[in-house]
Amino acid sequence: MPPDSVDLFLVRHGQSADYVEGTSFPLVEGQGDPPLSALGQQQALQVCARLASADLDAIYVTSLRRTAQTAAPLAAALGLVPQVEGGLREVNLGIWEGGLYRKMVHDGHPIAQKVFAEQRWDVIPGAEPDEAFTSRVRAAIETLAAKHAGQRVAVFTHGGVIGRILALASASRAFAFARSENASISRVVVTEDAWAVRTYNDTSHLD
Repeated sequence: MPPDSVDLFLVRHGQSADYVEGTSFPLVEGQGDPPLSALGQQQALQVCARLASADLDAIYVTSLRRTAQTAAPLAAALGLVPQVEGGLREVNLGIWEGGLYRKMVHDGHPIAQKVFAEQRWDVIPGAEPDEAFTSRVRAAIETLAAKHAGQRVAVFTHGGVIGRILALASASRAFAFARSENASISRVVVTEDAWAVRTYNDTSHLD
């Protein structure tokens, strides 16, 4: 690795609690904030076992608790205090926040189909503009790269964010990496001049 690079382990949070129709998850800054499910808690332990020997220098989470809960076993094992990077929170889904997005995708709602056909989240009414989402994710990664040159960092974040980071790194379609599994690990090396994808959606540590 170039000496000025940062090696980012992008961990998607563990499985979160099921959405119950008609009951929105609590919102944090307008975004659904479910806790981990029992399976998600087990996945967090498996991620810890996988990354405990990765020689990490820092751990980051977002402002949504499912990332903090997934990172907690690893942070305790390594004695690191997770830092919050709000720029890596999930894309805001507008009127489909609070868990409703899951139902709409499951039901094959026409707008959900349009999201994937056009590869833009902002076809959902009130959703975060696609360009704004891309800009904040890029800025957050650039901030981490500047702060942690020559280091390895675990970033516990969200599927939409991981997909956008990898799309930016590979100059691919926006949704080319939109299918990362819960508690999967993807890896990106970031330098001042380039981003490179090393692995995507590694789940070999999971049952």
